[in-house]
Amino acid sequence: MSKKLLMAAADAASAAAKEEHILQIPLRNWIDGEGADKSSAAASSESQLIFDVSKSRSDENINIRRSKESIIRKVTVAYGIVELLVRCPNNNVVLDDEAEIGIDNFAVCVYKKRGKSSSQQQQSDDIRGVRMLSSGLSLSIEEPSYLSCLFEEGGEKDDQMGRYLEVELDAADALLGGFKTDCSDSAEGKEVISIHRCHYLLAKILHELFTHNEDFPDDNHHRGDDEPARKIAKTEPLLDREEGVAGVGKSGSASIPSIEQMQQWGVPASICRMMKNLLESAAESCGDAYKTVGEVGEDLHLLLFDPDRFLFDHEAQSADNMQLQYRKEKLYGRDKEETLITDTFCRVTRGKSEAFFIGGFSGSGKSMLVDTLRVRVKNVGGYAIKHKFDAMSQVRPLSGVIAAVNQLCLMIKRRLTSKSLTALSKKLKDDFGADIGLLARMLPNVCVLSPEFSSLTSEVEDENTSDKMNVRSVSFTLLRFIRLVSSPKRPIMLFLDDLQWADDTALDVVHTFLSDRMGSCMFFVGTYRDNEVQIGHAIFDLLQKLETSNVPTTKVSLTGLDRGDLNKMMSDSLGLYPRICKSLSDIVFQKTKGNPFFVLEFIQSLQSRDLLQYDSCQKRWLWNEDAIRAEEITDNVLHLLSSKLSQLPNKVRLLLKVMACFGTSTNESVIDYLSESPEYAGIRNGLEGAISDGFVELNAEGYIKFVHDKVREAAYNLTPEKDKKQLHYNLGKTLYSICEGKDVGNTIFLIASQINHGKESIEKDAALRIPVAKLNMKAGKKALDGCDHKMAYFYFLAAISFLPDDGWESYYDLSLRLNLLMARAANSSCQYDEAELTLQRICKRARCLQDKLPAYFLMVTMFLAQGHPNQACATCSSILTQLGETVPETVTTEMVGDMIPETLSMYSEVYGDNWLGKKMDDSTLCNIVKFYSAMATAAYFCKPLHMGAYFVCKMVQLSLRNGVCQYTPLALMQLSSIVIRIDNAAFVHRIAKSALVLSEKFGSSDEMTEVLVNYYIGAGHIDSYQLGAKRLRRGFSSGLSSGNASTAFLCAGQWANFSTISAEIDLPSLLREMDYYLHLLELYKSELIKKFILCYRETVSTLIDKGQTTAIDAKLSYTDVSDPGRDPGTGNKLLEMFYFHQVFRNYWIGYSERCHHYATKFFTVSKPGHFRIYVIKFYHGKKLYSYTTCAFWNDFYTRVSLILSSFHYAGLNSIDKIRKQANYTKMKEVNEIIAAMKVAASHAESNFRNKLELLEAEQYGITGRRDLALHTYDTAIASAQKANFIHEQGLACEKAGFYCKRMKYNEKSLSYFNQARECYEKWGSTVKVEFIQKELGKLM
Repeated sequence: MSKKLLMAAADAASAAAKEEHILQIPLRNWIDGEGADKSSAAASSESQLIFDVSKSRSDENINIRRSKESIIRKVTVAYGIVELLVRCPNNNVVLDDEAEIGIDNFAVCVYKKRGKSSSQQQQSDDIRGVRMLSSGLSLSIEEPSYLSCLFEEGGEKDDQMGRYLEVELDAADALLGGFKTDCSDSAEGKEVISIHRCHYLLAKILHELFTHNEDFPDDNHHRGDDEPARKIAKTEPLLDREEGVAGVGKSGSASIPSIEQMQQWGVPASICRMMKNLLESAAESCGDAYKTVGEVGEDLHLLLFDPDRFLFDHEAQSADNMQLQYRKEKLYGRDKEETLITDTFCRVTRGKSEAFFIGGFSGSGKSMLVDTLRVRVKNVGGYAIKHKFDAMSQVRPLSGVIAAVNQLCLMIKRRLTSKSLTALSKKLKDDFGADIGLLARMLPNVCVLSPEFSSLTSEVEDENTSDKMNVRSVSFTLLRFIRLVSSPKRPIMLFLDDLQWADDTALDVVHTFLSDRMGSCMFFVGTYRDNEVQIGHAIFDLLQKLETSNVPTTKVSLTGLDRGDLNKMMSDSLGLYPRICKSLSDIVFQKTKGNPFFVLEFIQSLQSRDLLQYDSCQKRWLWNEDAIRAEEITDNVLHLLSSKLSQLPNKVRLLLKVMACFGTSTNESVIDYLSESPEYAGIRNGLEGAISDGFVELNAEGYIKFVHDKVREAAYNLTPEKDKKQLHYNLGKTLYSICEGKDVGNTIFLIASQINHGKESIEKDAALRIPVAKLNMKAGKKALDGCDHKMAYFYFLAAISFLPDDGWESYYDLSLRLNLLMARAANSSCQYDEAELTLQRICKRARCLQDKLPAYFLMVTMFLAQGHPNQACATCSSILTQLGETVPETVTTEMVGDMIPETLSMYSEVYGDNWLGKKMDDSTLCNIVKFYSAMATAAYFCKPLHMGAYFVCKMVQLSLRNGVCQYTPLALMQLSSIVIRIDNAAFVHRIAKSALVLSEKFGSSDEMTEVLVNYYIGAGHIDSYQLGAKRLRRGFSSGLSSGNASTAFLCAGQWANFSTISAEIDLPSLLREMDYYLHLLELYKSELIKKFILCYRETVSTLIDKGQTTAIDAKLSYTDVSDPGRDPGTGNKLLEMFYFHQVFRNYWIGYSERCHHYATKFFTVSKPGHFRIYVIKFYHGKKLYSYTTCAFWNDFYTRVSLILSSFHYAGLNSIDKIRKQANYTKMKEVNEIIAAMKVAASHAESNFRNKLELLEAEQYGITGRRDLALHTYDTAIASAQKANFIHEQGLACEKAGFYCKRMKYNEKSLSYFNQARECYEKWGSTVKVEFIQKELGKLM
């Protein structure tokens, strides 16, 4: 709190102290004041009723409110008195005189506010304590402002009226000693009042306190002057009962008034019952007599805590319609678990995702435990989303998780401000780019976050472009969204209920969310019935994966309530003191084993069978314990529920039976559809009855939900087992007939699922088979649109099963389409064998090649994904031949040498003629280009590498002649990476840019990723490294989202390299992202890219702190990159990268000799001639007659870039050596390096200008041109800053600092070193910061 606020609060407190003070009022006077206030209020009310009838109702409410205030004040005083009596033996106060337990021996301490009129005075007083006058013992009561909060004038009362009071002896009176609760304990040598007499006197105090009447029943029977009271009053029943509902007793003592008599004094029944029980104790009678004064205090505390439930009478309800007061919102007996789940969530708000699993039987309170956290989640700014699985939707678990994230979009829309929504929309657009359409397929509600997204969804890819998508790609796309919308300030709680009905597809998504290391903040809670899951269930697999991924995981198991907690639940339900209903609770515990839901149903069944009755005279529930024990009641809650449901009206039973067929919840629109049919015309009335009876509830989203799973199970069991399939089928047919031709959204799944139960009936009815097949096809396509491929597969499978045996002849188009759709869904849901069999069936049964092409292409895609490039090549060659193409069995380098200049010449001719806008309309040509593209990819893995260049040229030439198609961008990009060299870089860069423009135009995530990979293998090095890193990161995300994991990881590898050498992000963040990629590579089992990233990671770890705290066990050794059996292309690339990073890291940490050693090694494997596959003077007609062992998609420019970067560091290292050794013979090497860097800077200024200038500055310095050296250092610093190369900006400052130090320019040197330190701190290199700090120390 600010200082101003603290001062203001202090001033306010001081002012309040002047206006208020504490008074001690004798209890009798205080009681008289309460009575006067009551009379005054009644008179005032009567007067107002005479003069202003319109305010009569308001006045009545005011009177009721004031009356309740008065009762609460009196109970507070009674509580204070009882607590004083409890503490008397503890403080050596001996109660040896009856006057000590009387009205006149007590005073009330009140907090009285000044400035009030006399009529307002007592009502505004706040009770602060009670004092025993004879002993001087006083007790403070804490809760100073509760009365003013209970009833605000003109306002509504709080949901919970009571307050939790605490009492404490004043410091001057409190003494050490054991705590006792019985005032019968005595001090030595003194005769004290018996406990029974104490109870009688306490009852007398309560009587006068609440009735303002000193007339109390004759107490002669309770004095014990001649004989003990137990000999005078025999134990007999005290309370009248109706026949058959006995259990408390009947009084034979006329001196003990009945509850009804006491209520005539205007005292609440709860207080009357307390006085009655005290008198029963005084008479040593049975029934509900108190045993100690402490029990009285506990009951008074309960009256104050929840007065609506326990203190005040329920006048509004008669005995016939009185309902049990079960606290639906209260979680009984789970304090430990509630604390545990709350603490876990609090840890999540610090930025670390965690998982929390709750097992237990149905009805044990698992969902309620989670619901206790919802308010807290909302209060901290988070979002709580939920999905409940059920037995009726076991083929749709993934859709459930997607639906939960989809509802998150609506929450975000409601909660965020317009400004925050705009910022979030920008983040989504920047991160997803063209993938926003893909996201919208999964989460249609994302469009509510920005109007712009609605237009982007029109560009969503159709079913022909999703062949590579699978559960992992769906998971990653959802994860990208979760990362952007969650944070420690806005954590997401994902609650999945009844995981026993989930499968591995849904739980794999959960694992993806929780194992993310890149900023998502999620608290996952999963509940399941642990008695319904077996070893091998997907839950246990998820737990194992979370442990492997080091995700903090908590597991709890809920059992039944113990006897004490169950008694609290019964006490709340009956509105009775816990001690009174304990005997009933014990019986209920025996019957229900403490299952909370079973307990509720059991006591409701007791009420419905009149074994539990409400007595409106005594205002309490009564029961017959012997009759309840004798009842043969099953221990199965379903039996109780079924019995209850069977007695409902027909329309309500029908509604429940129908809803049970649909699962745990149903959209209200489904009930509306059904009500249009004659058979279900009254179902809407049944819905109203089911809601009023408490079996179902209607939420704000329009979904009708069963209040509990067991209610649904019982409702489902109302239908005999043999009739269930027919009921499902009839419901499906009815909905189908009503909804045919309508857009019913996701209800299509329910209709298809219901009608599919009647498979036998459908197969017998030829007229139904095709309509039902089309219905399932529509449902399957809807599932594909939502990226739930597994669900789509089951619908397509069902559709095909309904086709007639001669379906390929009689319904050819439908059969072809369904089989192709099913093959795609099977492939995407990892059912590869089924996909392959279906594709073979299509190729065998389809009538023409054109109809077979989609199947063949999917087959080729599967061959490539499964590592069978030879089969892919053979298939592509066969199809291209059938399409009229001549595919040579062998391709020579001479053929490629002819095609490359020819293709480039064609490009030069059409460039500028707007050929990018010309679309390829011929579907056959489009298919030819598509299969050439697949063949080029396959050839890279299994054919002589130059064959790929041939197929690329074929694709480009077809596009240049006939217009562009979806595969043209990739062909152009591959061409640019093949032909690029230093002297044609600008021209080839233009080709690459054309490919990027086209790629964005077609908007395919899959192709975009491949285009980016090839761009940064070749021409992309001309662009800024940092821009390249950003694009590659997006390419990685797009690749994983579209299912193209192999290409995505190529993007990740290039991104890691770019980011390392360009300082695109600081080193610790870079290390964290690399570790995340390594984690994903482990999941995807991709070993090759893993080796590259391990190489980059070691560099980053070394640059941070030489690996002291950042190193990991997995490292890349020389043997990993020098295996002679390795593929020449891949092996050389890895070895080359290994040497380059050795040069890079050793230079930065100052190991010049090692740097020189690895630079020599690097140039050995990176001879220019080795990489210039096609070093051709294309415009002079020279052909390529020789071929060296180089890879297709020649990464010439990547390697040239590495060479130039190595030149830079080798050059700096050489200059350092020249300076140290005074050996100027190596200046020629430096001059050659600078010349090479000038060429590089002319093409890629942002990447090489600062490097060139720093080399020149060092050259000027070593050759004695001081002014030019200083100027060029500053220029190099500025260029590095402009390029955002924070590390090389620091390096330029460092070099300038050392130069000035040698020149004795100490002030300049100090300034440069300070700048260098700032740069290295931003970069995150502890090694370099410490190094510069030492140099600064020397200068200081």
